[in-house]
Amino acid sequence: MTIPAPAPLDQKSQLRKTMGFWDVLLFNIATVLGPRWIAAAGHNGTSSISLWVLAALFFFIPGAFVINELSSRFPQEGGLYAWSKEAFGDFHGFIAGWTYWIYTVFYFPGLLLASASMAAYIIGGRGATLAQDRTFLLTVSLSLLVVAVVLNIIGLNVGKWLQNAGGVGTYVPLLMLAGIAALVCLRHGSATHFTVRNMLPTWNWDTVNFWSQIAFAFTGLELVSAMSEEVRDPRRTLPRAVFGAGALIALMYIAGTFAILALVPAADLDPQSGVFSAITVGAVALRLGFLGILAAILVTVGNAGGVGSTVAGIARVPFVVGIDRYLPAAFGKIHPRWKTPWVSILVQAAVSGAILLASQVNDTTRGAYQFLIDAAIILYFIPFLYMFAAVIKLVGRDDRKENLHAVLVPGGRVGVWICGGLGFVVVLGGILLSLVPPGDSSSKLGFEVKLVGGTLASVLLGLVLYWRGARAKKAEQ
Repeated sequence: MTIPAPAPLDQKSQLRKTMGFWDVLLFNIATVLGPRWIAAAGHNGTSSISLWVLAALFFFIPGAFVINELSSRFPQEGGLYAWSKEAFGDFHGFIAGWTYWIYTVFYFPGLLLASASMAAYIIGGRGATLAQDRTFLLTVSLSLLVVAVVLNIIGLNVGKWLQNAGGVGTYVPLLMLAGIAALVCLRHGSATHFTVRNMLPTWNWDTVNFWSQIAFAFTGLELVSAMSEEVRDPRRTLPRAVFGAGALIALMYIAGTFAILALVPAADLDPQSGVFSAITVGAVALRLGFLGILAAILVTVGNAGGVGSTVAGIARVPFVVGIDRYLPAAFGKIHPRWKTPWVSILVQAAVSGAILLASQVNDTTRGAYQFLIDAAIILYFIPFLYMFAAVIKLVGRDDRKENLHAVLVPGGRVGVWICGGLGFVVVLGGILLSLVPPGDSSSKLGFEVKLVGGTLASVLLGLVLYWRGARAKKAEQ
């Protein structure tokens, strides 16, 4: 006897609307803004400054317009999965949703390793050595993951405070970085000489792998759309929070890169924890060493919030796919007490923990981190190709004109084609550049084998699950 699938409306109706404007704004900051991207930009050198500006103009701003239109036209739980399904059907919706979810098993370990590396600076300057200690990194990483998972299973009414603290804990240390850099430059001068020429992009096969990270650092504004049915008045709240957070994030990426290079030369910056080594250097120069410790404490909270917000948002995608029966039905279960998709959250965390441990085998901590970042970028950008294509595909639908609540891309069809086209090209370029091994890779062939093999295996696993789910659905009809 076949047990009938749970009714989608019954499951979704149990979700609680707990997030308001400030919750969503801080959620976006915690999800998108990352001190490690400023550290990576500083390590890449002064040319990163122009790359931030170009990525903001040709990817971040068009992406914000596209996200606002799709989230206001189709404010369903599942976000990007729902939009791709609406435009291209169930199969393509599944591929977009699956790759959007599976990327986290590579992204979380990279985020956790960077978070643990930054947390080492809580003990002050001696943390530079501890930030490279494998045992310390794994212990702190797994602890942060457990905290984020437990709070998000208990519910967004509790978990959202971790995300809110994460937004504040991420932004305030970067404001501190900018302030410290300004004071040090006034008293002692800048550690880096800035000119218009050296801030322009430079083509170098050893650093071109970083270009895709610039675009990746601007992603995440779409994540809260996966939780639309847990946001109060989502058609109004989401667009306002996207534009507000977007402006704050773009400004801080540019100002933060100026600041970190003013304090420490590019060659001396670690691409994971460079922000906090720079804050420590500046604080010592100002004889205010406690500022470095304070910043490390704040950013540890900020990174925990970043993990929490990503766990919260991404887990809603397999939850909705599970309701649609293309993943095992258990993914669509709601916790009877806390009303959260707890199975989806637990599976996500367990697989991420396993990948975190596996990534450390036969590689340096930096090499393992770079592999995780590139695999995450490739998988994550696949659903973005769908998103930018979806806004173009859906531009001719009657509901675009009839929906009074929709926040549309400016410029009509031409505006949609420009924003969708720019985003699609940047994302496709980011995927291709991620396949180029970084210059400091210990084994370029080994890096490529792990990267290509890992991403292909992840997609194939999704296809197997889709075909299994499709057969099961057909048999029930």
